This record gives sequence, structure tokens and C-alpha cells, in this order.
Amino acid sequence: MKRTGWWLAAALVIGLVWSMGAFAEGGIFTRDGLAIGGTDPVAYFTQGQPVQGSPDYRLEWRNATWQFVSAEHRDRFQADPEAYAPQYGGWCAWAAARGEAAATIPEAWKIVDGKLYLNFSRWIQWRWERNIPDNIAAADEHWPNIFQQ
Repeated sequence: MKRTGWWLAAALVIGLVWSMGAFAEGGIFTRDGLAIGGTDPVAYFTQGQPVQGSPDYRLEWRNATWQFVSAEHRDRFQADPEAYAPQYGGWCAWAAARGEAAATIPEAWKIVDGKLYLNFSRWIQWRWERNIPDNIAAADEHWPNIFQQ
């Protein structure tokens, strides 16, 4: 296997192992009991960056606890969660394109056609961005069956 291939495989394995305990019913990626690790999903759209939410502004959606920076962000999400929630439940978009699930970090993100996508790392995001349309198409196809036993 080429050296790059080894690193990709290692990154996915680490992501998969790390992800094992990070699954909420409904397919939402959680870390420390919070959807997408407590990052406010609305902030990606309004502030153009990841921002840690506050325990003061929480909402339960799809069997996961989401945090927001303000009551306004919480209310916007509650009014239309599908508009703000990350694709593939906040799991890695690059891994989903390969039929796998991997954890994500808040800093590896991109909004494409009004939808939020997260990735395992900035390097994996760079790989994903090399062919966004095909990666999204593949992930959309794989996503419904990723957590099937």
C-alpha cells in the first residue's frame, strides 16, 4: 500500500475506534454526550466558523442534546433543524462516502449548497474537497446503511 494509503487507512481506523462510543440513537455523532461535541450548528451559517455552544441554550433533537450560543440560534434550529444540522448526523462526510462512520472535529467543515458537512480532520477534509460532488453522491447512497448490523 502506498504511504498515503496507509495514513488514510490509519486515520479511518482511529476515527472508527474513537467513534464507537459516540453514537446516539437517530444517527447523530455525539461527544461528551452532546451532538457534534456541543458545537453550535447554526453558528457555521451565521458566524462562518465553529463556535462552542452553551449549556444554557440546549435542545433535544433526534435523541441527542444540541447546544447553541444563544436563544436565537436555538430557536432558529428548532424551527428548521434540517436546515442547520450537519449532513450524515455530523459524522465524517469523507468516511460516509466510503460507507464508514468516523468522528469529526469542529474545524473541518464546509457548507455546500446550503448544507453543512463535517470531516474527521482538516487533512481528510482536503481529500473530501478534491471531488465534492462525487463524495456527496457516494455518501448519500451509503448513509442509510452505515449503522445497519
